[in-house]
Amino acid sequence: MQRTTVKLWFVGAVMFTALAACQSTDKHNNQQTTLTNPLTLERIYKDREFSSDRIGRIRWLADGSGYTAIEKSATTKTDEDGKNHSIGKDIVVYDPETLARKILVSAEQLTPEGAEQPLSIDNYIWSDDRKKLLIYTNSKKVWRSNSRGDYWVLNLTSNALTQLGGENVKASSLMFAKFSPDASKVAYVVDNNIYLENLTSTKITQLTHDAGNGIINGLFDWVYEEEFGIRDGFRWSPNGEKIAYWQLDTSGSKDFYMINNTDELYPTIVSFPYPKVGETNALANVGIIDLSNQKTTWVNLPNNSREMYIPRMNWSGNSEEVLVQHLNRKQDRNALYLANAATGKVNKIYTEKDEHFLDGITDAKWINNGKNFIWTSEASGWRHFYSISRDGNTKLDLTPGEFDTVSLQAVDEDGGWLYYIASPKNIGQRYLFRSKLDASIVNQQITPESFAGNNSYQMSDDGQWAIHSYSSFTQPTQKRLVKLEGHQEKHMLMDNKKLIDKLASLEQPDHEFFQVQAQDGLTLDGYIMRPANFDASKKYPIIFYVYGEAWGQTVQDRWRGNSYLWDQMLTEQGYIVASIDNRGTRAPKGREWRKQVYGAVGVLSSRDQSDALKAMAKRWNYIDTNRVGIWGHSGGGSMTLNMMFRYPEQYHVGISLAPVPDQRLYDTIYQERYSGILADNEEGYKQGSPITHAKNLQGNLLLVHGTGDDNVHYQGSERLINELVKHNKQFQFMSYPNRSHGLWEGEGTTLHLKSLQTEYFDRYLMNKKVQ
Repeated sequence: MQRTTVKLWFVGAVMFTALAACQSTDKHNNQQTTLTNPLTLERIYKDREFSSDRIGRIRWLADGSGYTAIEKSATTKTDEDGKNHSIGKDIVVYDPETLARKILVSAEQLTPEGAEQPLSIDNYIWSDDRKKLLIYTNSKKVWRSNSRGDYWVLNLTSNALTQLGGENVKASSLMFAKFSPDASKVAYVVDNNIYLENLTSTKITQLTHDAGNGIINGLFDWVYEEEFGIRDGFRWSPNGEKIAYWQLDTSGSKDFYMINNTDELYPTIVSFPYPKVGETNALANVGIIDLSNQKTTWVNLPNNSREMYIPRMNWSGNSEEVLVQHLNRKQDRNALYLANAATGKVNKIYTEKDEHFLDGITDAKWINNGKNFIWTSEASGWRHFYSISRDGNTKLDLTPGEFDTVSLQAVDEDGGWLYYIASPKNIGQRYLFRSKLDASIVNQQITPESFAGNNSYQMSDDGQWAIHSYSSFTQPTQKRLVKLEGHQEKHMLMDNKKLIDKLASLEQPDHEFFQVQAQDGLTLDGYIMRPANFDASKKYPIIFYVYGEAWGQTVQDRWRGNSYLWDQMLTEQGYIVASIDNRGTRAPKGREWRKQVYGAVGVLSSRDQSDALKAMAKRWNYIDTNRVGIWGHSGGGSMTLNMMFRYPEQYHVGISLAPVPDQRLYDTIYQERYSGILADNEEGYKQGSPITHAKNLQGNLLLVHGTGDDNVHYQGSERLINELVKHNKQFQFMSYPNRSHGLWEGEGTTLHLKSLQTEYFDRYLMNKKVQ
């Protein structure tokens, strides 16, 4: 294929001007029909014309008698123009049978003494007796979530509203505040130490004193938070007499530095511990504080070191023992220990092992007064839920069969049911199932077949009620209040009618879910979208959206919001859009599907993508194999690079967003889980990394990265640029100053990025002239 040479773009280079639709003078333009209501980037990303409805954050009451939500306050204030508008938010409760509404907490009650405005509500937590309410407000982002802010307690008996942290508390300085079981105290983290505040006396007691020099208590370093999905690092005992907590010593981990060139007159530097592949991890320990004397007892885990992780820890159905999970660095062995809260001595009760790696680490869910726990295992070859005895000797499969469960929804001990999401017949869909906790009844489907697509549930603790969310590939999300027995729909809470009607006014593309075979016979799943005015006798350029890593599945029968609308806009302009899930992706297709990429991440997965394109082109001759585009973000950005570098004869235009060009630059927990320990598989890391094959680039490549990406570092793209320059490979490049991994911060960023992507494909797949 003849390659078009383009100029290399550096930071600050002149960008494309966004065009929603442009006329083509090229003979390949397939759009023959003038659309009466065409989609544009501005309609989707600027005007937000296709926004979905929303309902407020919901909390089921513990007894299942109702659910609470945050809604605009009934209290109004008259502005200077004489118009009334609500002040703040109320917390209301709804009766699930009748939808009768009652204000539980008004905006007036959430207005501090002397303040003109009520507190904004970022989150709220009820005490078990519902006599106190913990309000989280003024939150600030810490890496990927707003986990630092202010906390206030509202006493609903006295109507007193009190801020936690004392008289001299700094704004937005508290983290992870939680009531004690009797709601007489609140514990929280400040400056990496744990504190206890008595709600009666307002006395504040510092429980840990050793933060600093790399020591952090009650929270996690960057890599634990990202890869194990845990942020809150302490747990109250059921009797409220002890607190178990994580302590991490990050002093052995090297710091990563990011430069901010735009917010101040002179550049500022942000640094944080970030262990890259093969480097030194933080040392994790579990301590248990006895609140009667504020002394910490350390859990005595055998062979604990920086080569081990503690990904989960919780109280084991009583206040005497803590269950600690101890995972080795290779992540193929997880030992479960019961630790005595008074002495720190441990007893190993169970070990989960895998030939390659353990995935999806979760908490043990204790049932039967601590006699059993619910556990997730792939030991059978499928991801199932088990009931395991406290001593680990008895193991009962609650979800038997040759299928994967997806997630645990709820455990209703009174009714004896375990509720979970799965889809045994269609891996792209999701349904609610249940099994008896004694396995006398298993795999009973609750979601009716009429809801073909994606279903999720927010269930009441008693297992009687749920907020049911449903969507499909072309159906925006709707929410219903259902009684789970018989899946009785009681109320439509969010019908999204306005959005559905607006979508109906557009010319709808055709879509199809399909399967093709890889060269070794493995079945690969995909979807394809074709223009509304599709003509099978013509040739169409095709754009693949790819992820391909272990943390995602793109081929699902669910509503994708603006991502779907952008794809629809591309079909309006004459493109075919498709996606393929290669082996190793998080599809519920069994352990072997997910784990055969071990040590060969980027190698087998990219081969699958190539095989799929060949099979599709053979099946559908309207695919123009001379005009193939591909794009992806994060792992998908890496896969885009792999396809452009490994299979340059097949893929002609690629857009790579925030990629990992060199696997050795990513963090220990994620990359070592799937690629192995570096010393054991150095060649696998080399061959799996796109940068190794950059010299093979032939097509048109657009590389995009945010300079403030704390997850996938800008450093990787800079190294890739050097490699491409070394081999005189021309490409285009765009950096977004101080944007993080999501590439969304800053006014106009999303519209700018999607315009950039659209015009790049238009220019090099459609040969359109852009202004």
